[in-house]
Amino acid sequence: MMGQNINPLISKEGEVTIGALFPIHSIEILPSFEFTVKPQLLSCSSVNLRDFRMAQTMTFAIDEINKNQSLLPNVSIGYRIYDTCGSRLSSMSATMALMNGKEFSAEDKCNGQSAIHAIIGETESSATVILSRTTGPFKIPVISHSATCECLSNRKNHPSFFRTIASDYHQSRALAYIVKHFGWSWVGAVNSDNDYGNNGMAIFLNTAQEEGICVEYSEKFYRTDPEKLRKVVDTIKNSTAKVIVAFLTSLEMENLLQELTKANITGLQIIGVEAWITANSLLTPNSFRVLGGSLGFAVPKVNIQGFSNYVIKDFWETAFPCSETEINVSQYSSLSCNSYDDLLLLKNYNEDVPEQRYASNVYKAVYAVAHALHSLLKCKVNEGCKKDLKIQPQQVMIAIQIDNVRVIAKSDLLSCTSFSQVVDTLKEINFTINMGDRVWFDSTGATIAQYEVINWQQGSDGSIQFKTVGYFDASLPHDQRFVLNTESIIWTGGQLEKPKSVCSENCPAGTRKAVQKGRPVCCYDCIPCADGEISNDTDSVNCKQCPGEYWSNAEKNRCVLKTVEFLSFTEVMGIVLVFFSLFGVGLTVLVAILFYSKKETPIVKANNSELSFLLLFSLTLCFLCSLTFIGRPTEWSCMLRHTTFGITFVLCISCVLGKTVVVLMAFRATHPGKDIMKWFGPVQQRLSVIALTLIQVLICVLWLTISPPYPYKNMKYFKEKTILECNLGSTIGFSAVLGYIGLLAVLCFFLAFLARTLPDKFNEAKFITFSMLIFCAVWITFIPSYVSSPGKLTVAVEIFAILASSFGLLFCIFAPKCYVILLKPEQNTKQHIMGKISSKSY
Repeated sequence: MMGQNINPLISKEGEVTIGALFPIHSIEILPSFEFTVKPQLLSCSSVNLRDFRMAQTMTFAIDEINKNQSLLPNVSIGYRIYDTCGSRLSSMSATMALMNGKEFSAEDKCNGQSAIHAIIGETESSATVILSRTTGPFKIPVISHSATCECLSNRKNHPSFFRTIASDYHQSRALAYIVKHFGWSWVGAVNSDNDYGNNGMAIFLNTAQEEGICVEYSEKFYRTDPEKLRKVVDTIKNSTAKVIVAFLTSLEMENLLQELTKANITGLQIIGVEAWITANSLLTPNSFRVLGGSLGFAVPKVNIQGFSNYVIKDFWETAFPCSETEINVSQYSSLSCNSYDDLLLLKNYNEDVPEQRYASNVYKAVYAVAHALHSLLKCKVNEGCKKDLKIQPQQVMIAIQIDNVRVIAKSDLLSCTSFSQVVDTLKEINFTINMGDRVWFDSTGATIAQYEVINWQQGSDGSIQFKTVGYFDASLPHDQRFVLNTESIIWTGGQLEKPKSVCSENCPAGTRKAVQKGRPVCCYDCIPCADGEISNDTDSVNCKQCPGEYWSNAEKNRCVLKTVEFLSFTEVMGIVLVFFSLFGVGLTVLVAILFYSKKETPIVKANNSELSFLLLFSLTLCFLCSLTFIGRPTEWSCMLRHTTFGITFVLCISCVLGKTVVVLMAFRATHPGKDIMKWFGPVQQRLSVIALTLIQVLICVLWLTISPPYPYKNMKYFKEKTILECNLGSTIGFSAVLGYIGLLAVLCFFLAFLARTLPDKFNEAKFITFSMLIFCAVWITFIPSYVSSPGKLTVAVEIFAILASSFGLLFCIFAPKCYVILLKPEQNTKQHIMGKISSKSY
């Protein structure tokens, strides 16, 4: 061999040997590579107390088993514990040393002496991956106490790997669950750039996406890359996320803590993992400013009975190589006791023992190997173990002979340690250790996931405490796995109120989320729901359309019944129309009273007083029929308003038409030899009015019989309100009613126009012409206004047309007569009317 053998830090001979790799020191010192002298072995400094306790736990468990008469009763277990110094280089060298043993044969085959039967370690996942891949081809079982990378669950790549800690699959998912539980939808993520950090963060990111959590940034760095670390700190400083998920080892977390402290970055809620959340190395005077209030998962603490006394007494007397007891002097002469000086400083210190969380995992690992060997050697309590048990030589797998602890390989491989039977036995291990814990391995070689939720708090004396505020147990039903005592949590900066970390504030009810273009789904704008739509939950993705008769309220968070709108008697427009309607009635009644009081005067007699009174009566009905259009439409009011309107106006126009015909016939009758008036006397006038009105009555009866008007909720014009109106039922019926009125009006206008030039001092045909002109103009303009006016304005337009045409008839036909009767009584004579007295025309 070239170079020197790498010797274990702590060792003990036994009939079976268990190897171990722990980073008992954390800083590796490289030798000189000037090649002027033979390179020396690597040296280490800076004791890693936690892993030193792991080594002590291993020796404690082996001593306990060797004294146990029920487990491997007549077989002694030895150990070889190597210090890897937290270095991949030292770890690889130690692995090869474990596999080859202290003696190295230069022959073609192995010397037949097995070096170890199982390896416990490594501490970090990346180092464990190297260890497992190196020992895997030889079927050497590797049991790790703290390597949690999910990548190690791949049985194809790591068939002989086991661990007494759960994989990061559950921890990574639990990180997302705790973030979701506290309503943080906007977080940053930092992980170690190694197998542990990369695999754990990948699972967290996938779970976070499933849970609707957005990650503002995901950065990674390794302890040997300070430039990348500074970039990570700059990213944290410039980010808006107030929560950081730190999937880091304790060494990377120390580096990050130093940089965050230098940059004075505080106020961040950090969520940690088991690798650093309870690491005493992070307890510095300034660390609480950055890490105070941190939450994270930790391996549960388990008290190992007798271990606290062991680390200050028995270990130094029986296991430590440089103790005063002669039997414990190191058998490896190359190791100087000077190498143990830094460890001797810990001889009387055990205050950290109650806080050790991984010691129980090492304890379980040792017992797992012991139980596997116990089963393989067919040990019995009273009979002991079969030390002469051998495996058939023709088998490819290794034959284990317990009596001389030899492993013989069939192949010509340099290393002869293939332990398929130990591996297979470990898969079936299910035992209870002294601590009361049930130990078993699942299909991936890991144990069940159980974590405590730790909160960094400050005690009354200013000391930092790791307070348990909850737990996570993957063995429980899904809805019982995660328990938190939120009231006991102290948040970042010593606050009692939970911090908020969202990209966008929650959208209140009445709005919906609209994702900002080019940004994660957690970054959105709150868009108010459109009219007629609501959202009654926070962070609604879509607004819901209100049902037909409902509309959204002002806050857009509830559907309310639409406002029912119709022309009522209580609103201003209704009051104005009622006023003018009653005013028209009153005016018409006054004219009728005036005419009745002056019925014997020539001007009343000359204008066919009977038709005049009938016309005034019909005008009164016309004014009154407009009132049927006001108020809440009902089935009866809808039928009444249109039929009353049609019949009263036909009665009115029939009277005007009768008066026009009378005037026209009267002047034609003055010609010699013509006796026309006998064919259009009072009886014929009454019959013509009745006949013309009955035609309209017939039209209305047919309309009401076939398809009558009915109340209708119109939601077409206004989305926010319901227009309660009368549906015409039959448009043809309504058109027939209006058409008939129009026909009579046009006929009346035409006849009156013909009679306008007849010689008479008071020619009524002129006034009828003007009244019909106004009437036709009003109803011609009514049609487009009626069609285009929405809602209750439609009804108002119709009422306006009724009142306007009624007032037009009233004023044009009766105003001149009233003027003469009241203001010019001297003109109310037969001579003046016949044109025999000279007077000014009006």
